[in-house]
Amino acid sequence: MTSTEIRKKFLTFFESRNHRIVRSSSLVPANDPTLLFSNAGMNQFKDVFLGAEKRDYTRACSSQKCVRAGGKHNDLEQVGRTTRHHTFFEMLGNFSFGDYFKKEAIPWAWELVTKEFAIPGDKLYATVFREDDEAEDLWAKIVPRDRIFRMDEKDNFWAMGDTGPCGPCSEIHYDLGPAASEQGHTDCKFPCDCGRYVELWNLVFMQYDRVSIGKQADPNADFADADFVETAVRLLPLPRPSIDTGAGLERMAAVLQGKLSNFDTDLFRPLIEEAAELAKVEYGTNHESDISLRIIADHSRAATFLISDAVVPDKGKRGSVLRKIIRRALRHGRMLGIGDAFLYKMSVKVASLMSEPYPDLLQSASRIARIIRHEEEKFDRTLTLGLRHLNSEIRIAAQKSFKETGQPVQLQEWKDGTLQVKDEKPLVIPGWAAFQLYDTLGVPLDIVEEEGSWRHFAVDREGYEAAMERQRERGRASWKAVGVGIAPSKYLELALLDEGGKFEGYNKTKIPNSRIVALVVKGVSAPEVTPGAEVEIVLDHTPFYAEAGGQVGDTGFLAEPESGRHIASVTDTYRPVAGVIAHKAISHEVLRVEDIVSTVVDATRRDAVRRNHTATHLLHAALRYELGTHVKQAGSLVAPDRLRFDFSHYAALGEQDVLDIEDLVNQHVLANEEMHTEVMDLDSAINTGAMALFGEKYGDKVRVVKVGDGSYSKELCGGTHVHRTGDIGLFKVVSEGSVAAGTRRIEALTGEGVLEQLRKTTGTLALLSETLRAKPDELLQAAEKLAESEKKLRKQLEAQQLKQATSQAGDLLESAMEVKGVRVISHRVEVNDRGAMRQMVDNLRPRLNSGVIVLGSAAEGKVSLIVAVTKDLTDRLDAGKIVKAAAALVGGGGGGRKDLAEAGGTQPEKLDEALNAIPSIIEQML
Repeated sequence: MTSTEIRKKFLTFFESRNHRIVRSSSLVPANDPTLLFSNAGMNQFKDVFLGAEKRDYTRACSSQKCVRAGGKHNDLEQVGRTTRHHTFFEMLGNFSFGDYFKKEAIPWAWELVTKEFAIPGDKLYATVFREDDEAEDLWAKIVPRDRIFRMDEKDNFWAMGDTGPCGPCSEIHYDLGPAASEQGHTDCKFPCDCGRYVELWNLVFMQYDRVSIGKQADPNADFADADFVETAVRLLPLPRPSIDTGAGLERMAAVLQGKLSNFDTDLFRPLIEEAAELAKVEYGTNHESDISLRIIADHSRAATFLISDAVVPDKGKRGSVLRKIIRRALRHGRMLGIGDAFLYKMSVKVASLMSEPYPDLLQSASRIARIIRHEEEKFDRTLTLGLRHLNSEIRIAAQKSFKETGQPVQLQEWKDGTLQVKDEKPLVIPGWAAFQLYDTLGVPLDIVEEEGSWRHFAVDREGYEAAMERQRERGRASWKAVGVGIAPSKYLELALLDEGGKFEGYNKTKIPNSRIVALVVKGVSAPEVTPGAEVEIVLDHTPFYAEAGGQVGDTGFLAEPESGRHIASVTDTYRPVAGVIAHKAISHEVLRVEDIVSTVVDATRRDAVRRNHTATHLLHAALRYELGTHVKQAGSLVAPDRLRFDFSHYAALGEQDVLDIEDLVNQHVLANEEMHTEVMDLDSAINTGAMALFGEKYGDKVRVVKVGDGSYSKELCGGTHVHRTGDIGLFKVVSEGSVAAGTRRIEALTGEGVLEQLRKTTGTLALLSETLRAKPDELLQAAEKLAESEKKLRKQLEAQQLKQATSQAGDLLESAMEVKGVRVISHRVEVNDRGAMRQMVDNLRPRLNSGVIVLGSAAEGKVSLIVAVTKDLTDRLDAGKIVKAAAALVGGGGGGRKDLAEAGGTQPEKLDEALNAIPSIIEQML
């Protein structure tokens, strides 16, 4: 039974018993600061169990995405070294919210396991909490009492965290047989933790809410520590006893597919083989390399799903865990001798493998691959230099040990030059040496200690902390002396003191009583400035918007509060460091720190900027609607006179495309929809569907800007916007073109800018009319004739290319191969025009009768791909998903219908690799 069949059978079993099938929630828990990642199926139902939320159903079932790689639940170090630990996994679950309880849940679990999944009952054992007589009596009606075992709180009392819903549980365990024992047991009895007996099912009887009566969350806790400090807790009865079931899909697949290891199931084995092929090794022939292959397979799944759920590698809690997972996989790739970036390729394989239950993975495949590849390339230099230096430290430590003990230290060298200590007693690396790796090369301590876990060395932690403290002391001394050279020290000081100014300009352009906090002239803090000075001014609160997110900074003036006399002109506003707003200005009078001034933004200019900023959001949504959801913002400029918007797309926009986009934007302008803003935490904002822009830095709190009800446009944005879309007046695209491979640019105007351009165009036409002594209508007719001639020439060229393309059709038919009974053509063609490629597909489809056609071409540094699926196969194969998976391999993206889709890319040298991967991509989908 395949994993897909297991997942479906589980859900349909409970659906037939009146359970609502609920899709998996995000790996980023919504509105739950107690969890780093979703780690159990019940997470999304937490408030329902607590009675704080009511839904229109009382029974549910799901297959929940889970990650355990940080915080309280952390299986990271065990992954790859055991048969059943994973960072990412799926938890099958059925839930009752005060509806049924133990007497229904226990028989259903047994029925599904023994009848639907046909697992022999004589290989199963049941466990109950030591005080749960009711559960044991219910089990005794199904299985002999000698197969029921009472367990203590450690094994049979479940809680999602240090606080929250919890209760006693009852488990079903399966006997894998003596071959599964990791300790060589041949006749051990249940319960034994040797690996022979695997937990298949956990029935949690949710009866209590574990409440802290001591301290709350520790704000200084590192992600690797528990999320809560040790506290006294109290168990309070829940409003209604409920059921929370957890059955790991990976473990269930291993049992039903007759495997002793989860890694041998269809969920992992294709990924392991992919990694083995990249490393040019054979799985199952070497213990250490097998561990590395399993880690790469597991971590590629975790990284792919986390990025798909909007987690990105960064210094935040979740981002740092993702970064650790990626870097750990990269390190094991290096150990296997993979020298180039490879993990991004694994993510494409994951997306293809998991595309049926999680179709959104294929839609995001190219973005995921780009993020992973960027992280790979960024870490490559750090890893290369750092590990080279670490090898030197190991040799030095080995020499020191030899001098002290007289015993030589045995070292093994791997393919990539990595040294591993083979002695029983680990070497100790000096703490200062580990700190030097961090201080000079950027290799964090956790990576060094991760290396030590398998290379068999330890780091002198006390020495490391001492070196870190000495560095802090040097930093503090440097701060007191001259500051830091990145920005004037005054700005850094203000940032640390949280006195860099508060922005209060979303709904106002004037503040009558701002206080001057600092004056900075040419990078030096000054107590006062004279008239005519070029100065940067920091105020305690300000209506001036500082340049950010593509929006230009405000201009205006400062005035004397009572008289209104202008005392400084503000020419720009920006943030020299995070937390500080600086106003670039020219003084007209003497200005002093602590002066009270009136601040006035140029409201006319601000209004023009606001129109263009809101129009940018409407444009972004229109592009995604007209071209596809693969479109992502790649940069922008929001100025008073125009807007510029860069976006990811694989082809030039046609004239009609531009008109359709213009029309859609103007429809929303004319609808005069109200703009809404709301401040919330980042994770909640993402979970509401708000679009976050890749590459932007967001704080814990973000501002969500939506048009109308948000169904058309909802983005994270700190900029200023109009109150209603009608304030924009009119939207007009003035140019569309390429700025880089796979990146397009649109420039547009709004409001008075459109009127000004219209007048300018009309004036130019009138001038030409006067100069050429021809009526404007006659000039326009002549221009139309020239355009028509150009179109005819283009059509002749396209006809010639089409003729060339048609002549290749016969050869392409002969190249067709079979993939699980489906005929597949995957071929490179020497055609530069997309229209000709489409015509080739149209010519081939009727001659192929049934099958898939994939054509690719490369020219001028760009890749073009087109995929066609005959109508009889669209219920099994999706051209859009195929082209996205292929495009990810050539650094691009695309999409389309189930029967026809197109894509582009930026790496023509990888076109053949992408075309060769088509059979594998299709095979995973069948």
